[in-house]
Amino acid sequence: MQKYIDKIKDFNELVMFEHSIFSLPFIFIAMIVAADGWFGFTLLIFGVLAAVSARNFAMGLNRYADRDIDGQNPRTESRPSVDGRIDANSILIFIGVNAFVFIAVAYMINSLAFWLSFPILFVLGSYSYFKRFSSLAHVVLGISLGLAPIAGVVAVSAEITPWSVLLSLGVIFWVAGFDLLYSLQDIDFDKDNALHSIPSKYGPEATLFISFIFHSLSVIFWAMFVWVAGLGIFAYTAVVLSAFMLGYEHHLVRKDFTKIDRAFFTVNGYLGIFFFILIVMDRLAA
Repeated sequence: MQKYIDKIKDFNELVMFEHSIFSLPFIFIAMIVAADGWFGFTLLIFGVLAAVSARNFAMGLNRYADRDIDGQNPRTESRPSVDGRIDANSILIFIGVNAFVFIAVAYMINSLAFWLSFPILFVLGSYSYFKRFSSLAHVVLGISLGLAPIAGVVAVSAEITPWSVLLSLGVIFWVAGFDLLYSLQDIDFDKDNALHSIPSKYGPEATLFISFIFHSLSVIFWAMFVWVAGLGIFAYTAVVLSAFMLGYEHHLVRKDFTKIDRAFFTVNGYLGIFFFILIVMDRLAA
């Protein structure tokens, strides 16, 4: 039994399950707004299954594709995909199972969700290879997570609404912005190994500036989402709070690059949670 428990822990470390906190709140924000309130336990379960399986697929493929790179990077050399705790075939099986689960869940939701599941998996998988030839990998990661709100709306109403696109654009630039900050940790490694990233190509100051622009766009698109969706004061409060939190994130990173982990995990994790809570409050007050 202990062997299986340890293996589960290894897979959890492989995909960093706790990072689902970045996408899950915005899926449910979209579902709440689309349903104008509670969307039901069935869609709650389907939403969690779809989000987790999609993320597991993307992270599993990323770890599989990056085994050679991660083995040379001191920051990543202890990952289960590198140190032998999880072999390559097991990772491939894990990727395949999660892809199947995602497609099956989409099929059970509605036909539009099913047909969109295939291009979504393609986008999620493409991120793993982008940094080998383009510095736009940060944006591709943003698009990968930015698809979550659109998927949430499709699950509820089987359509893509204008406000869901604005919400997704906000998520895209939010994720791309904090990935830029996170990538500052690997700037020297990326240069030495000919990997494409904005930090390695343009330097720290330019990266901080581009990240600031991306996060400013996030706030603008989220404000537009609230306006177009016809939401209330709590939703606007969520946008303002997000702006302050992103400002604090940039303050932390600019002051000390050793604070990148704190900025990446803590600030961004709380941002999604607070945004979700305020949207729920907004719908309850409507």
